[in-house]
Amino acid sequence: MPRFPAWRRACVRGWRPARQRVARYGCSRHRSSISESCHLRTWPKRPAHLGHSSRGTGPEIHAERVAAQAARKRCARAALLAAIVCAVLVPSRAWPCACGCGVFEVGTPSLFPAGAGAQVWLEYDFQDQNQNWSGTSSAPGSQNDDKELRTNFITMGAQYMFNRSWGGMLEVPYVQRFFKGTQDNGQVEGFSWNSIGDIRVWGMYTGFSEDMSTGLLWGAKLPSGWFGFTHVDRDTQIGTGSTDLTLAGYHVGTIPGLMFNERSVGWYGQVNFDIPLLIQDNYRPGWEFDGAMSAFYDFGPLGFLDELAPFLVFKGTFRASDSGAEADPDNTGYGRMLIGPAIETRVGGFRLYAAVTFPLYVNVNGNQIIAPVQVSTILSYAF
Repeated sequence: MPRFPAWRRACVRGWRPARQRVARYGCSRHRSSISESCHLRTWPKRPAHLGHSSRGTGPEIHAERVAAQAARKRCARAALLAAIVCAVLVPSRAWPCACGCGVFEVGTPSLFPAGAGAQVWLEYDFQDQNQNWSGTSSAPGSQNDDKELRTNFITMGAQYMFNRSWGGMLEVPYVQRFFKGTQDNGQVEGFSWNSIGDIRVWGMYTGFSEDMSTGLLWGAKLPSGWFGFTHVDRDTQIGTGSTDLTLAGYHVGTIPGLMFNERSVGWYGQVNFDIPLLIQDNYRPGWEFDGAMSAFYDFGPLGFLDELAPFLVFKGTFRASDSGAEADPDNTGYGRMLIGPAIETRVGGFRLYAAVTFPLYVNVNGNQIIAPVQVSTILSYAF
């Protein structure tokens, strides 16, 4: 979704998030020293009484035009420099299952919009839930029939901002899953299956400020994922079978007074709500809240990289227990906090984001298997 110290806020129109388009409409007077040089300059006015030479225009007007042209060139170079710096520092963005996939919807700032235009991306997320947990501590595996749930998520996404205020986003996941657990015959068996996951459609509004640092998203999670695999319970299926209302928001900024090598240290916060509305076959997944907060520092150009920025990411999740005749409310629902490093880099129009997070605190109902690590990567292209 955030690296825009003083320079990002200098640009007002015409640039894109990571795809970076050179500013066409200049800069805002109150944003930076460069923009001040553009808007505080007073152009020479034509004198009331001018002398005339044999060529019609006197040396006064010629000198005036030369000075004005030179000033315009200086302002254009300053605006171009500000736009380039914005392009270097600005980033470009927040799955459904009862076992903890919604957390991947937050903590991915590379897709936050920062201007009109389009962006496409390919996202890969991975978690291997293989440790039994009860309450706030680990528990013997013999207390849980579920032994392992390993999931690979591959998501294709597209985002288009019609202008600096309104846009839309589409995410289509494909999920490959492996489950190992005790079956009705008492034997521990493993099964693999795959399917398109639950598609998400979003609307976006980012017109609260000139720099688009605050955004609201709303939309729906559609019941497109398959939930009929016979060897697992409903809370382990790829699709939930529910149509959900999704609400999200974010804000990005800089930490006052915290700078290094004349570059500000930035931060962002992001939240995501998922509320099931319509359900199928007597199963209602629990509503879920996911949040993320991060601090980051952009080193700027480094070698062949146009940008390099490390992050420290904190994530939190609360999910209510499932309900319905096909649910297991005693062994679903949890709260947790995660922490981990992330890094983002850009080369031209391509941007790569990668993060690894680890659990700080986990509190689950009953017995549930958790993942000791989660991995996320996003490769995006802006145009």
